[in-house]
Amino acid sequence: MPHSDDLLWGAVGDISRFAALLTMAELGLADHLAHGPLDAAELARRAGANAPALRRVLRELASMDVVRAAGPDTYDLTERGTALRSDVPDSVRSSIRMLGEEGFWYAMGMLPATVRDGSSAFVKRYGHLYDHLANNPASSRLFDDYMTARAIPFTDGLAKRYDFPPTATMVDVAGGKGHILATVLHANPQMRGMLFDLEHVVEHARRTLAAEGLAERSEVVSGDFFAEVPAGGDVYLLASVLHNWDDEDCVKILRNVRKAMNPGGRVLILETVLPDDDKPHLGKDIDMRMLAIFNGGTERSRDEYAALLSQAELALTDVVELGSGASLVEARPR
Repeated sequence: MPHSDDLLWGAVGDISRFAALLTMAELGLADHLAHGPLDAAELARRAGANAPALRRVLRELASMDVVRAAGPDTYDLTERGTALRSDVPDSVRSSIRMLGEEGFWYAMGMLPATVRDGSSAFVKRYGHLYDHLANNPASSRLFDDYMTARAIPFTDGLAKRYDFPPTATMVDVAGGKGHILATVLHANPQMRGMLFDLEHVVEHARRTLAAEGLAERSEVVSGDFFAEVPAGGDVYLLASVLHNWDDEDCVKILRNVRKAMNPGGRVLILETVLPDDDKPHLGKDIDMRMLAIFNGGTERSRDEYAALLSQAELALTDVVELGSGASLVEARPR
C-alpha cells in the first residue's frame, strides 16, 4: 500500500515555512534584530506588528534556525537569518518578497487551474507580467532587486568561465539595469558593450554603467527585440530572456539577432538548461513558476535549445555550466 514519505510531508510544510520567511522579510525583522536581541513586544512595536501573532511566527522561524531564543520571550538573529537583512551582500530578502508578491502568490496557488485550462491564470487576472510590473512600481522595484540578486552567481560564473573574444563588442539584449554587462566589461578590459532594452528600462542602465565607470566603453539603446536588435555586435547575450517566450517568439528574437550580428559572431543564451533525467534540478522548480506566470514561457533542455537555434540558422556549439543551476548555451551561424 502506498504511503506518504518525508519529501511529500516536507513539501506540505514548506508553504508554512515560506510564509513565515515572507513575514520576516516583509516586516524587516532581520534588520530590526541586526544589532542585538529584542523581546517580542519591542520587536513587534518596531516592525508595526501584532505582538501575539508575531510570537507565533517567531516560534516557527526559530525552528528554522533563522532566529533563536535569547532569553524569555526574546529573540536574536542567527547566522542563517543574517541573509534576510537588507544591507548584506547576497541578501535573499528581495527574492523572498518577490515570490510572495500578490500576483506571484496567486499564480502559484492557481497552478492547478492553469494546468487544467492550458493558459496562465495569472495572465487572465493581471495581464502579462511586464505590464503588471509597469502598472505597479513597488512590485517592479521588488522584481528588479530579485533579478539582480538572482543574477549574481550566474554573472560571476559567466565572467570567470567563458572565454570572450578580447576585443569584441557585446550586445546585451534585454539587459535590464546593466549589471551583467558591467561585470563582463570589467573582466574583459578591451571589450566594448551595448545594452538594448525597452525605453522605460534603459535610463536605469545608463546610470548603472556610468556609476561603474563604463560610460566610455558602452552604449545604451532602446527598442523592441521583436522588431530588430542593434547591428554590428560580435557577441549577443540573451540572459533570462528566451524562457519568457514560446517557441515561435523565441525564433523571432533569434532570427533578429542572427540578422544583426557581425560575420563570425556568436550568440550566448544564459538560462537554466533542463537535464534529461528525473533528478531534482533548480530548472524544474523555476519551470513551475514559468508555467504559472507566462503563456508559453518555459525552461528548455539542450536539445530544445538546439532546435530553436536551428530554425534561426544558428547551430549550438557548446554548453558551459556556470554554477548555481545556470548554463551558458553558445551558438554560431550555420
